[in-house]
Parts: sequence; structure tokens; C-alpha cells
Amino acid sequence: MDKYLNIYILAQSAEDAAGNTANQTKELLTQITTWKVTQALIIILSCYIALRVIDWFIIWVSERIASEWRLQVKQLLPFLRTVTLTVTIATLMNLFLNLSPENIIAVTGAAAVALGFAFKDYASSIIAGIVGIFEGAYRVGDRIKIGEDYGEVVSYGLRGIRVQTPNDNCVTIPHSKMWTESVSNSNAGELEAQVVTEFYFAHEVDTELVTKILYRAAHTSRYTQLGLPIVVAMAKTPYGTHFKLKSYPLDARDEFTYKTDLTNKAKKAIAQYNLAYPRLLDIEKDKSN
Repeated sequence: MDKYLNIYILAQSAEDAAGNTANQTKELLTQITTWKVTQALIIILSCYIALRVIDWFIIWVSERIASEWRLQVKQLLPFLRTVTLTVTIATLMNLFLNLSPENIIAVTGAAAVALGFAFKDYASSIIAGIVGIFEGAYRVGDRIKIGEDYGEVVSYGLRGIRVQTPNDNCVTIPHSKMWTESVSNSNAGELEAQVVTEFYFAHEVDTELVTKILYRAAHTSRYTQLGLPIVVAMAKTPYGTHFKLKSYPLDARDEFTYKTDLTNKAKKAIAQYNLAYPRLLDIEKDKSN
């Protein structure tokens, strides 16, 4: 008997709490006036303008100071955007809820379940974005790869990041990808990022000569950061010899220009020594096997 009585009391308490929450929510809705809605629109518009100004100003400053400080300045962007959005949300809550504990509980209790299902993915992206700020998985100016998308992070928003790809496309990637995809970061806040330039030659090629040519190409390129290691790696394949020239440009954003410069320098030297490339027939045969 006591068991059923306790269940009845709990059910009655839950019903009373739901009724109180509904009444408080209804009371809050009746306090929404035209003037408050106008103020809210002004606040939202001000937030939008502030975000645009922050984006423009940070990018403008970062492109006009010494290159070694460019990424450090750009990394202020997500922090300033987060502060601006937080202040805006707090101001809107204060406008409609007066930020009293009773009002917050009333609205939260009425909307939590609905918002939880409707904006589950959006909330996941926001949480991942906040985690990303502290973990530093990627920052503005970093060159990253998430899934099939690779490029420079040009914007860090509340829901996701915008990545400028080598094809000059702007791809928006939600922060929630952090939970399911691996994040490859080429420079992790540094100005330099390793570039790997690949070359293929026939089996009978003079490997020592090729190695010297590749080292010379890297040392003579005006883009090379000579203070960082230059490495030539070699591997034998069924159809020839595979060389990898690993070096660093002075600026990671010059990655493809740098790779082109290295390739041009190496090919000019290779042509002088008449070094043999893998034969097409061998490559086709290897593919068929």
C-alpha cells in the first residue's frame, strides 16, 4: 500500500511541477512586447555587424603585420567571436527572462526536450567548437584535412569552420566532425608546414645522383626554410624507384607554389643528365597485377 501511495505522490508532484512550469512560461510570454522584440532585433543586428567587423579587422591586421605573427593574430578570431555571441545571448536572455532563477528554470523546463531533439546536431557542433578552442585541434590559419576536405582554415564560427581548398572553394565543415573524423593538421599554429614532393624513376637510375639533385633543388629554392630539415626518402616499387623530397616552405600558404618550384628545378637538372623515368608499359603491367 505504501508503495502505491508513494507512486501517487510522485505522480502528483510531477503534475504540479509541470503545471507550474506551464503557468510560468505563459506568464513570460505575456510579458513579450513590441518594444522588447524591437530591442531584440537591434541586439541581433548589432551582433551580426560586430562579428563582421571582427572578422574584417582581424584578417586586415594579420595580413599587414610581419608574417611570423600572422597566425597568432588570426587565432584571436574564434575567441572574440565566442565572447561576442556569449554577450549577445546573455543580453537577450536578460531582456526576456530578467535572468532570475525561476524564469530560467521555467523556460528551460518547457523547451529543453523540444530543443534537445530539434537541435541535437547543432548543439553537438557548438560543444565540439568550444572543445576545439581549448584543445587547439585546428585554428584560423592552420592547414588541415578532415575527411576528404583539405585546405586553410579561414574562419572559425559557432557551428563550424570554413576551409579554403587548393581549388579556391570555400568548404564549411561542422565542428561535430571532430567526434567521428580524424583531423590532420599540417602546421598546428606554426608558419611552416612540411611539403612532400614526389618523383619516380626507372630501376637503373643513379640514386645518389638523383638524391643530390633533389637536395640542390630544395636548397636553391627561394621558398625553402633552410633552418628546418630537408630529407630525401627513397623506396623501391615494382615499376621503378620512388623518391620523396621532404622540406618546408617559409610560409605554409605557399605549399603548391613551392612544390611547383621544386619540381621545375629538379626536372631541369634531370633533363641535363638524361635520367630515365619508369616505362609506361611497366606501370600498366604493375597495375594489372
